[in-house]
Amino acid sequence: MSGPTTAAGKIVRILDKNIYSILNVTKGPHWVINRNVCSRSQVVSMQRSNPRASGFSSQVPGYKPTNWDKKFLIWTGRFKKAEDIPETVSPDMLNAARSKMRVRVAYIMIALTLLGCFAAVVSGKQAARRHESLTSLNFEKKARWREEMPQSTSAKP
Repeated sequence: MSGPTTAAGKIVRILDKNIYSILNVTKGPHWVINRNVCSRSQVVSMQRSNPRASGFSSQVPGYKPTNWDKKFLIWTGRFKKAEDIPETVSPDMLNAARSKMRVRVAYIMIALTLLGCFAAVVSGKQAARRHESLTSLNFEKKARWREEMPQSTSAKP
């Protein structure tokens, strides 16, 4: 029984060599990570060529809020009145207000869902006390249809 195991070992070795060579081919210069530290002169030259490269600008970009944005800013407590809201607002402030409104709407939806479940349970228990069920309602409806069916066929001739 050494024949099949030896053949299997040879196959595994051949596949191992081929897979390893394929992986070596895919490796290239893009796999190399440059861990060198930039000098101060390189950083200064990059900032002169691209002023936004530093990641900090002296002015905060402004955003003119819409009417809905103004309502969100008031409802979340950022401002007391619509007149207090400036012409331009930072995007971070608007994002925070929108997120707070999303959370509030989610809480309201959770409360409405729980109220709906409670109402369904109460109405179901009341219907059970009156001995109403979907089965009995369907039987009554089908009985009415059976009574109306001969009358409608005799009236059509």
